[in-house]
Amino acid sequence: MNAEHLQLLLVHEMPYGKYKGRKLADLPGHYLGWFAREGFPRGELGQLLALMYELDHNDLRGLLDPLRGARTR
Repeated sequence: MNAEHLQLLLVHEMPYGKYKGRKLADLPGHYLGWFAREGFPRGELGQLLALMYELDHNDLRGLLDPLRGARTR
C-alpha cells in the first residue's frame, strides 16, 4: 500500500454495476466482500478494489480521511 494508491481510491469511479459512478473509497463493505469471495477483476481496478476491501475489512477506512481533507483544500 502506498499513498498514491490511497489517493486513487478517492478519485477512481466504479465503471460498472450497481455502484457505477461511485468512488471506490465510497463503495459499501458488502459489495467489496462480494468481490473478495467471487474474485476481483484483473488489472488496476482489481488491485484498487482489493486494497479498499482490506481497508474496510480491517476497519481502516479512516486512513482515507486526511487525504479527503487534502483534496478539498
